[in-house]
Amino acid sequence: MANKNHSFSDLVRLEQLRHIETHQAQALSYASIADMEPHAAPGFSYTVFFEKLLSRARRLIQDNALNNTLQQPEKLFLRAGRVVLLLAALLGGLAAGNAVGASATLNIYWLLAVLLGFNFLSMLLWGAGMLFNVHGLNSGVAAQLACWLPSRLKDKDSDKLGSLAARAWWETCLTGKVGKWRISLLTHQFWLAYLLAGMSILILLMMARQYDFVWGTTLLPESSLPELTRLLAAPMEYFGLTPPDSQQIAASRVGADMQDASTRTTWAKFLLATLMLYGLLPRLALTLLSSFMLKLSERRFKLDLYLPYYVTLRQRLIASEFTTSVIDADPGIAVNHAEPVPGRKNRDLPAEASAIGIELDDQMIWPEGINCQQNIIDQASFARMIDQIKATKGSLLIGVAAHRLPDRGVQRMIAELVAAAAGGPVWLMLLRSRTSISVTESRKLAWFRLAQACSIPAENVITQ
Repeated sequence: MANKNHSFSDLVRLEQLRHIETHQAQALSYASIADMEPHAAPGFSYTVFFEKLLSRARRLIQDNALNNTLQQPEKLFLRAGRVVLLLAALLGGLAAGNAVGASATLNIYWLLAVLLGFNFLSMLLWGAGMLFNVHGLNSGVAAQLACWLPSRLKDKDSDKLGSLAARAWWETCLTGKVGKWRISLLTHQFWLAYLLAGMSILILLMMARQYDFVWGTTLLPESSLPELTRLLAAPMEYFGLTPPDSQQIAASRVGADMQDASTRTTWAKFLLATLMLYGLLPRLALTLLSSFMLKLSERRFKLDLYLPYYVTLRQRLIASEFTTSVIDADPGIAVNHAEPVPGRKNRDLPAEASAIGIELDDQMIWPEGINCQQNIIDQASFARMIDQIKATKGSLLIGVAAHRLPDRGVQRMIAELVAAAAGGPVWLMLLRSRTSISVTESRKLAWFRLAQACSIPAENVITQ
């Protein structure tokens, strides 16, 4: 969960550090956090936990000189964005210049099709992509190019820490709601640059040369383009602009006589007003919308505190009264560094907590001082346990085999046990076997997801 006192960049750095510690913990020095003491509190506080996380992250970043490494992915994305916008401006200028050509006549609807046609198609695809949540449609080719360039510019083999930091930045900033609006913003900026460059070239050409505005068609009915002109010009009258009248429209048909200055001026204003009204203004509105939604999605962004990395740090940085002496030696955090592990005592766990197991065998190791009162092995023992929990309404400690893959049946049983506790404190303890069966990170994450689905707080997930 994000706190309003923490910026989105702080959360991105935490995610970058998580990726680095999970995969390259041995490459870091932990001397700067050796003296960090856990915060003692009767319960879990998100605000305190984030402060401890950020304090720990700042020390690690400074001690390992990671600041430039963590900032590099964003710098690469900004550079790629500038390249894309420059490309858009070049394409817009070339499109306008080629549409006008070297002749003294300017085909109105061909120019509008060149400058507005692709822009309008892009808005339709973006709208469909946002409505139906189709990533390829709501991102656009230009934005995908900007996302692809940084990965090509980064030599992953030469800098493993930089590669991990870049991957974390892309996953945080270019995926999900944050990524959707960030890429949408770049897409709209691309078309704004395209239209602005095209309009600028068009204005310069019309200032330097005299053009006759013409229109014509082969396949469409003769009245189609004049009718389209009147439809496009209707909103312009509210802004005091005078659209071409019927005589000026008829006089501009291909093959008609030369136009007078009044007709040329009217058509020029109509052309620029059409580009402004149906091109620039909608794109500007979508750009502002995307910018607002990007900031809103960044503000609402939440770290996944049920990931093993954050669960382990919860148990280390917050000395909760509801934890035990068993500490998870997570290889992504605790191996090959000198970070001290604060001690926990079993007496911190409420003495009246009922310890029960779910389909455990004799090889499971319970922490010292905790006795399993009931091992649920069938429907009858499960029903008896439910009745007992409802009768006592005390605290509940559920032990499960960490090496097992939790299925829907186990999740259903745990959810019903939590419901029977009627809002009382519930802990989920991941037990290991005497046979030292290794527990993978994916298996551990599956249990954390189960705890999240069963409304068991992440700080109440105890690992060995």
